[in-house]
Amino acid sequence: MRTPLAVREAGGTSPAGLPVAAAYVRPDAAARLPPPDGPLLVIVGPTAVGKSDLAVAVAAAVGGEVVNADASQLYRGMDIGTAKLSPAARRGVPHHLIDVLDVDEDASVADYQQQARSVIAAIVADGRLPVLVGGSGLYASAVLDPLDFPGTDAGLRARLEADLAADGPAALHTRLAARDPAAAAAILPTNGRRIVRALEVGELTGAPFPAALPVPRSRPPGVAVLALDADAAVLDAKIAERVEAMWAAGLVAEVARLAPGLRAGRTARAALGYSQVLRLLDGEIDDATARADTTRSTRRFARRQRAWFRRETGAVRVRSGDRAPTGAETAGVADVDRVTDIAIELAVAALRCSVPDRSRARTA
Repeated sequence: MRTPLAVREAGGTSPAGLPVAAAYVRPDAAARLPPPDGPLLVIVGPTAVGKSDLAVAVAAAVGGEVVNADASQLYRGMDIGTAKLSPAARRGVPHHLIDVLDVDEDASVADYQQQARSVIAAIVADGRLPVLVGGSGLYASAVLDPLDFPGTDAGLRARLEADLAADGPAALHTRLAARDPAAAAAILPTNGRRIVRALEVGELTGAPFPAALPVPRSRPPGVAVLALDADAAVLDAKIAERVEAMWAAGLVAEVARLAPGLRAGRTARAALGYSQVLRLLDGEIDDATARADTTRSTRRFARRQRAWFRRETGAVRVRSGDRAPTGAETAGVADVDRVTDIAIELAVAALRCSVPDRSRARTA
């Protein structure tokens, strides 16, 4: 990332006085903000389940502002492949931390953590409700939980990445196992990027790499978490439809336009759909294969998201497209209006800093 990162406005200021979709400002280490204690509504869940539209509906109803927790939506120009809401679909609701990075810049969860907490604090100070929404589990957890992210060193990272390119991830995993057996046991031997990060942290700090995230803390009364989900078969069908819709909307042309910047960066080019289309543009695969791989990879990603958000034991779980409750903390609902009603109920409770009784199932 460029240092320092300047605020870049994208559409004026919100009622909280914030530049709408303002970019990162690198936080002062001495002024690091703790996790928010509310009021805050958090909407999480797998891709294609309807989080973004729900967040807008709730924010519009209660006078809230949306804070993005989707790593890919941080990038300007990555619109079709990230299912980013158009300005019209945002219905005048201020959105923050969307379109804040160029595609050749690397996203940093450490920078995002402090920027998101700062934006949330400003919205709360203005008497409005922040609605944190997205499917990037680590980004949401970084805001909500007391996670500490060690720094980076560009020279060391470049050396380790050169080793990765030359020797492959298995060789670096062996090196990691010798230095930090616990981290090596928690990281797949094929996950080169994570192996590099573990080795980097070890060399910088001399401490073990925290490969396993802590269990989410219990949330303060003013923080309500809604975990939106759907039956696996329903979600698979939605993902297939979304991928076809993205191709029809011009995803290939979007990636072609962004290709120089995508190739220059490290994180944006790995986004689902974008990595497949880059291979298509390079002639490595054909169009049908790119579509099929995007669908298959997105379905796998959705399953990982669902597993991640099951860690949120205090969440109110809303299942769309299925009336059958799946547990005491699950609301079995079938219609969008009822999902919105439940989310608004949680939002109002968060504003009052008292979350309603979660022990009962809510049914349509």
